[in-house]
Amino acid sequence: MARRIVVANQKGGVGKTTTAVNLAASLAVMEKRVLLVDFDPQGNASSGLGFYPGDKRENVYSVLFEPKNIHKAICQTDIPFLDILPGTQDLVGAEIELVDKFGREYYLRELVETVDDQYDYLLIDCPPSLGLLTVNALCAATELLVPLQCEYYALEGIAQLLMTYELVRKRLNTNLDILGVVLTMYDSRNRLSWQVKNEVRKAFPQHLFETIIPRNVRLSEAPSFGKPVINYDIKSRGAEAYLALAQEVAKSSTSRA
Repeated sequence: MARRIVVANQKGGVGKTTTAVNLAASLAVMEKRVLLVDFDPQGNASSGLGFYPGDKRENVYSVLFEPKNIHKAICQTDIPFLDILPGTQDLVGAEIELVDKFGREYYLRELVETVDDQYDYLLIDCPPSLGLLTVNALCAATELLVPLQCEYYALEGIAQLLMTYELVRKRLNTNLDILGVVLTMYDSRNRLSWQVKNEVRKAFPQHLFETIIPRNVRLSEAPSFGKPVINYDIKSRGAEAYLALAQEVAKSSTSRA
């Protein structure tokens, strides 16, 4: 049975998709079987691995209401052990279509459960919002990973996300736990980054990852080439950070066993 991890933060620009793509790739390098589910209508996780929204292929939207067809939509990436279920702009319509459906919060869970035994990790990238798509992602997962940008307003946004997490855990998915908070876009020269790190450590002493993702040019450049950073520049600080984060995530499975 796969570990199902949702990478979520309703605030945009915090490194959510960057974390989903690069953590998935780093786990795959460790020879873990990984499926990255792009559940964001922007499709950035897909393009970050070389799968573009305009491509004519099955995707997460086209199989969302027909789980038995999921294998038609799953694509192999250039990285051994890493597959992707591509996203599409059509997911905007899915939010509307789900509104009046019975069990509307569980469609993504039913979809990924059909391939749960074929992977070690299922990583879900969701929109920067707290709408029905994100709720579906939270209900499909068993662990929540929160990327948090090192700036003041990011701290304000995380409180709203955690309120949603508590509601989902209480009413919809009692199996959902917090895997951890990972600091992103950290600049050691910036006093604010240092202050945010200390504040987060006080607020989440048991959930803050030791690995901190630095602000790194290579991390910003890699998506434009359709590659995770480990394929773009494995010697970069960004690549080293995500490989370290993958090791932390993998070790956390031992403590849960």
